[in-house]
Amino acid sequence: MATRRRSFWGWGWEDAALAPDQQAALAAALSARFGRDVTAAPPPRLEDLAMPPPRLDPPASLAPICSQRPYDRASHTYGKGYRDVVRGFRGEFGHPPDVVAFPAAEADVAAVLDWCSSAGAAAVPYGGGSSVVGGVEFTGDGYAGVVSVDTSRLATVLEIDRTSRAARIQAGIYGPALEDDLRPHGLTLRHFPQSFEFSTLGGWLATRSGGHYATNTTHIDDFVESLKVVTPSGVCESRRLPGSGAGPSPDRMFLGSEGTLGIITEAWLRLQDRPRWRASAGVRFQSFESGVEAARAVAQAGLYPANCRLLDAGEAATSAGVGDGSALLVLGFESADHAVEAWMARGLECCADHGGAVPEGVRSTVPARDEDKGGQGGGAVDTWRRCRWP
Repeated sequence: MATRRRSFWGWGWEDAALAPDQQAALAAALSARFGRDVTAAPPPRLEDLAMPPPRLDPPASLAPICSQRPYDRASHTYGKGYRDVVRGFRGEFGHPPDVVAFPAAEADVAAVLDWCSSAGAAAVPYGGGSSVVGGVEFTGDGYAGVVSVDTSRLATVLEIDRTSRAARIQAGIYGPALEDDLRPHGLTLRHFPQSFEFSTLGGWLATRSGGHYATNTTHIDDFVESLKVVTPSGVCESRRLPGSGAGPSPDRMFLGSEGTLGIITEAWLRLQDRPRWRASAGVRFQSFESGVEAARAVAQAGLYPANCRLLDAGEAATSAGVGDGSALLVLGFESADHAVEAWMARGLECCADHGGAVPEGVRSTVPARDEDKGGQGGGAVDTWRRCRWP
């Protein structure tokens, strides 16, 4: 069976690209919107790329886990920021990595870093490649070449402590695969950045990722018990403790380091029981400012909603289908322990105090369906959820 491939120049899967008729329809819509002729250009083809030849080759001992194929070099050149996608669409791949390494074990990571040190090559950690700040791109001088170190083969849940609700997980696992592995144990990490589908645990840790549950456990930091990192000078592993006041935390040195200090290979993370009760509502406001006041009231009431996200009128229209010019507050509560209707009722009272209306009512599931990202089916909230995570 053929393996599904990611686009080498843009976001998503190669086989999920817009068909020619869809491109033409989009171009026509943009032409009408901006009053000028817009045409759809063809996407780049891998065989047409003019990439420079590799400047170095891996040693025989590492050749089995290394690639210099055009697809691998091109797909590891850029992240997924707007500038990256534009350059990729134009076929501008003048500075691809010379080698892409796919370590399958911690020892492989150490061996690749040892080779890079001895060969004078730059090593660039690569998780899911969803960086929007240039985190996977290298164009500096003074190196014999560039090696992209792809962690996607380090993708296993190694150990689960069900009593303490924690797990030891390899850093290359993607968001959906992680939740799939935890689901049979009734557990979840419940960390959903917008790049969830195409980003990895190691990338979340190295960038201090924030999820869309932004009123309680927001950043990936909140879940970390310990880290294991392979650096050019050796392996650094912090102790797994529920908490420590013994001076600076070594984990904090690597969280947000963007891969500059080493390659994170695994971590112990705090987990949660999977939610059973959920309730959500799309609260509309005549002005964004009144929505801000309501969101502040909900946050300061100590209700700790699972989701409390305010969309301005533009985003509400494009991502949630709200066409009346309203701002939309996506409000949600969930629990593995108890029903959440009382919390939702109080949250809506806070919103009503600032002019909020709920024309579609509250969506509740008791117990909740197992929907990973907290959707409750139907209406503007569900439209927003599907737009955020197709």
